[in-house]
Amino acid sequence: MTTTSFKPKLLALSLSAAFSTTTLPSHAQDSSKTQSLQEIVVSGTRTTKVESSKVGGFLENSLQDTPLSINAFSSAQLQDLRIRQTTDASKFDASINDAYNAVGYAEQFSIRGFALDNSSSYRKDGFAIPGDASIPLENKERIEILKGISGFQAGFTTPGGMINYVTKRPSNNDLRSITLEASERGTLYGAVDLGGKTSNKQFGYRLNAANERLRSYIKGADGERQFASIALDWKPSAQSLLQFDADYQHKSQLSAPGFQLFNGTALPVGIKADMMLNNQKWAKPVDTRNQNIGARFEYQLNQDWNFSLASNYHEFKRDDFTAFPYGCSAQELYPGYCANGDYDVYDYQSVGELKKLQGNLALLTGKFELAGTHHQLAAGFNNSERRDYYGDYAYEHAGASNVFHPVAVPPSANKTGPVSLRRTDKENSLFVQDIIALDKQFDLHLGLRHLQVKRQQLGSPDFDQDYTLPNAALVFKASPSVSNYLSISRGLEHGGVAPIGTTNANKMLDAGRSKQIEIGTKAIIANDISLNAALFRISKPLEYTNSANTYVSAGEAEHQGVEFSAQGKINSDWTLGASATAIDARQRGTNDPSIEDKRISNVPNFKSSVYADYAPVALAGVHVNGSWQYAASKAFSPDNKISVPGYHVFNFGARYALSQNGITTTLRFDINNAFNKFYWRDVTQSLGGYLFPGAPRTFKLSAQIDF
Repeated sequence: MTTTSFKPKLLALSLSAAFSTTTLPSHAQDSSKTQSLQEIVVSGTRTTKVESSKVGGFLENSLQDTPLSINAFSSAQLQDLRIRQTTDASKFDASINDAYNAVGYAEQFSIRGFALDNSSSYRKDGFAIPGDASIPLENKERIEILKGISGFQAGFTTPGGMINYVTKRPSNNDLRSITLEASERGTLYGAVDLGGKTSNKQFGYRLNAANERLRSYIKGADGERQFASIALDWKPSAQSLLQFDADYQHKSQLSAPGFQLFNGTALPVGIKADMMLNNQKWAKPVDTRNQNIGARFEYQLNQDWNFSLASNYHEFKRDDFTAFPYGCSAQELYPGYCANGDYDVYDYQSVGELKKLQGNLALLTGKFELAGTHHQLAAGFNNSERRDYYGDYAYEHAGASNVFHPVAVPPSANKTGPVSLRRTDKENSLFVQDIIALDKQFDLHLGLRHLQVKRQQLGSPDFDQDYTLPNAALVFKASPSVSNYLSISRGLEHGGVAPIGTTNANKMLDAGRSKQIEIGTKAIIANDISLNAALFRISKPLEYTNSANTYVSAGEAEHQGVEFSAQGKINSDWTLGASATAIDARQRGTNDPSIEDKRISNVPNFKSSVYADYAPVALAGVHVNGSWQYAASKAFSPDNKISVPGYHVFNFGARYALSQNGITTTLRFDINNAFNKFYWRDVTQSLGGYLFPGAPRTFKLSAQIDF
């Protein structure tokens, strides 16, 4: 299907379904009198907070009693906080930072100072999906952010944690919602959300679709996006539930590269946030297409035990093009731009990239009594296989341009080499989780995963290893509303891949083990305000480019920090949210005096976010909100000789909801970075080291119609 035909057909079909009053056919109820499987439904009512989740393991547990630091955004929060991509959600969690998060490319983040792994740290309903493109949120019920080591939960992941996206399921009642939005330099967005069930609740559906014209705040970083998804539920009997979901996204947008140091030693000056360096006439957009197909079968064996089978297939395709700015040959700076803003332009092309991921899960859960203690048990098996196809990329010097006075240079005649299978990862795991209620105050959480990993990569030796990852925590419930915990966990991550320009470019380092100890407390006060605090220490092998320009693993990255968050309604008028994280992230044991005991780059030692929503009772339907984000200075260079200053960003917004004749219309208006502050939001060492400015003042206006 071509892009031009896809967009009108997609929206026409969705709008037709939205205005249709036809219901699905009804079927006879199951007459069985045995205990029925607990049904998971999504109703039309708004839920302000997520109360429970499986992201901490394989058992549904209240966040209050889960001995991990978890933040979850509900569907209502995604709407009211204007979260349309994960980047927006990261503004409200101080433990998350950008990590080579370039406009028009993949959204990439770090948690607790550790960059997430694109191949394993992003999850859809618990299954790994590539983080190589923006993950669509139109069909997501919530975003769950697990902070810290997640080896037991997910196997191979970086120690910062993981982000799980929970798919929307059929709504219990008829759902019809349309959203229209305009923002920035003419970005236009439209989406529909439709759902319902038959009268006997045996069959249900959920449809989501979106179309977007992208006009980024960076001049020239334009593009388009289309999305469609479907989710179906069927209860063939009172004890069983069959679920299916599928989604497809196409996105094409010119990517916006970052900046390098001027003269190789100084922060760029005179820079504007809307400057575009990928502005050659022959530059092409990064074109991505990704799709998911998921299925799940659940069966209730009896009152206490359940069995489920689940599978997910993900396919990602990308044509990657960039007029890539790197270095200054006139001054022999690699990396770095010339003192006057000149930089070398490279024609980068990687066409036909393809990633295929298949994951399967068999899970048994139940509860029982043993020796006077109550147990909640989960045991199962899961496997995954990832296959990467790509050709030798083209990376050819094309000429030189200037940051302030762009110069046209000719394109390269080189092309991407033939695409073939280059890497295969296979992972098989057995796991068991047991939550033991020792008495009314103490819960012991135990988890163990044994995994076998096989990797074949062209140009590298085959990898075949077995690992065991334990997880243990003790929860002390001081009262029904206060829980304290101590947890210890181990993690495992794939070795990093040496970046372009190093002596061992594209080579993957050995897998690295990590460990974490965390102490935390969670409390609910005034029935609606949740408070969370955690003190943690995480260590892992340090990976960096040494003085010989070789990407190595040497020494240790040690991150010690404290997190705090608060959220809830303080009275009938005010809702508040706050998040703060302080981290001391250091490079240790390197035997390199230039970086020993220096701060890890791109990690502020303090970051905070405060959000307030005021809804005066006297003005029904009116909400006024504001938020403030602060980040302290961040080291750019591993030797800490170059740092970027801290920043404050203020955002304001308002919304008004009016209900009439069964139709609710919600109007929203937002001003982000209201005082037009220039700041460096992302100062990564990836690909030689780049600095990305934060967005300038932008506006958003939207209308949501529910009927």
